[in-house]
Parts: sequence; structure tokens; C-alpha cells
Amino acid sequence: MANASPTFRVAVKDHIMVAHSLRGDVFGPAQRLHGATYVVTSEFATTALDRDGIVLDIGLAHRVLGDVLAPLRFQNLDDLSQFAGVNTTTERLAQWIWGELAERVRPHFRGSLRVQLDESHVAWASCEGPLG
Repeated sequence: MANASPTFRVAVKDHIMVAHSLRGDVFGPAQRLHGATYVVTSEFATTALDRDGIVLDIGLAHRVLGDVLAPLRFQNLDDLSQFAGVNTTTERLAQWIWGELAERVRPHFRGSLRVQLDESHVAWASCEGPLG
């Protein structure tokens, strides 16, 4: 394995408090309007450090994550146009955050992005993929 390249990772966290409801019998009582608090982790991974010897500036990563989450804070997701007609499951919310982060960090980072939303200490969902 001497030729294997290591993977370097940097992650930052924030959180959001939202309200939403989910459509479909599979969701049981969550079909009614309810609150949710998510711990959001964005993790950046690459096999090559940049010219400064870093994956991505941690301060930049944290600011961008905060900017992406700002329009969701203390909102009813059912009322937001970006989620019209979409069940705001944890997976779908992770996907939306991933897309918004990807657009904002792409000029500064080449590698893979993973967004994880922790619903509780025992349950989470994530979305990940390369930024080319």
C-alpha cells in the first residue's frame, strides 16, 4: 500500500431549528407540523492538499455553512419556495444543503463534500459526492 494516497478531511458543524410536516402514511405522527433541530456537519475530503497545505480554510467552510443555513433558521420548511412540493425529509434537506454548499465552495475546493444532518444522538442522514 506504499502507493496509496491518503485522504485528508476537514469538517465544520452548525445547527438549525426548523418546523415542517411530512406527507405520507409512512411518517405517522410526523405528518403533523412539528419542530426539528438538526446538527449539520459539512465534511470536505481530498487526496491532495492545496498550495497552503490545507484541505479548505476552516473559517471559510464555517462561514459558508452558516450562510447556507441562514434562510432555514426558525422557518417552517413547508412555507419555503425551494421546498415546494417536496417532502423535507432529512435526506432531502441534506441534499439541498449539499447543493448549496457545493456551489459556494467549488471556486475554493476540489474534492468530495459530505453533508450529515443529525436528527438525534441515534439517527442521522447524509448526502455526499465529488465536486468536479
